[in-house]
Amino acid sequence: MKKHILQIDVIEGLLKPETDIEHELINHPDFKEGLFWGKPRYGHPEGKVIYHIAEVLKNIDQLNINLHTRQQLRLVAFLHDTFKHLEDTKRPRDWSKHHSILALNFAKQFIDEEVVLKIIEHHDEAFYSWRMQYVFNKIEEGEKRTEKLLQKMGDDLQTFYLFFKCDTQTGDKNQKPLIWFETTIPNIEVVFF
Repeated sequence: MKKHILQIDVIEGLLKPETDIEHELINHPDFKEGLFWGKPRYGHPEGKVIYHIAEVLKNIDQLNINLHTRQQLRLVAFLHDTFKHLEDTKRPRDWSKHHSILALNFAKQFIDEEVVLKIIEHHDEAFYSWRMQYVFNKIEEGEKRTEKLLQKMGDDLQTFYLFFKCDTQTGDKNQKPLIWFETTIPNIEVVFF
């Protein structure tokens, strides 16, 4: 019992839940299990997922956005990496077991807002599109992947971009994908913090 109380105190202290859904999430055993997974690694020197989420939330706090967008971004932040501990990383990849799909399936129990679900599912797509083009030199495949992402995001592209920025400007992540997105993707309003 003491461990459970201590765990909740740590979670509440770092994530500072603001809504009923956020409170429901931090009390769910599957969600809590994912929060405490992770070791320091490139891109995530903070180690555990909970510390990464706290960094993303601090970035969201710096945005000049309305309350509804803030709540959307916070939900994405809470859920986007929380199921990495269950991800199947064997080669070849089974993309149905990617952490974003696992997070999406979990999120559907609590959230029905399409933009939040779309961003959870595709939160790494801009990075993968950039990597396809500039790391693997598969320009055409990367461009197609980018176009597919833009079509999926549609009118929610700005909200996707805001999350991508808040997520990318954490830890010691490579900033090149974000710079690429901000300088080549049309119809986004670049923000600074």
